[in-house]
Amino acid sequence: MASSYVFLVPPDGQREDTRTIRDGFSWLAFLFPWIWLLAHRLWLHAIIAFALQAIGGVLAEEPGFGPAGMALAFGVNLLVGFEGQNFRIRGLASRGWREEVAISASSIDLAEEIYFSNIETGADLKVPEWNQASSPQMRPGHSTSLGLFGFDGGRK
Repeated sequence: MASSYVFLVPPDGQREDTRTIRDGFSWLAFLFPWIWLLAHRLWLHAIIAFALQAIGGVLAEEPGFGPAGMALAFGVNLLVGFEGQNFRIRGLASRGWREEVAISASSIDLAEEIYFSNIETGADLKVPEWNQASSPQMRPGHSTSLGLFGFDGGRK
């Protein structure tokens, strides 16, 4: 099964510092949401996730509100599990990182091999310049998707 891998280039444009992030569900983010968010330096997201889980825990202990509290805590786990990688991508984009390309591949090794094999080939190939900055919906760091659809357009 193929996954989408997003390649982000740092603000200084150094290709050796490129980050590869798999766009998809993360089990660690699902099981330990606010800890996973802290580990990826998403401070505000982690605080919100912790607060919502704490509220869910308090609600779960109140008579009559048990299911609502458990649903709130479970909902936070699901949201971070499905959207955690997207939070990482948007966080890096807000700090100046640029989304270079999304590659659909069966493994991260194959995706990186495809990505890095296309850089600096030395061939004089004419590549059309697409002016994505002029389109208001295609600004870096702004996506219309909530992560339910992959970058390649297919449903996950």
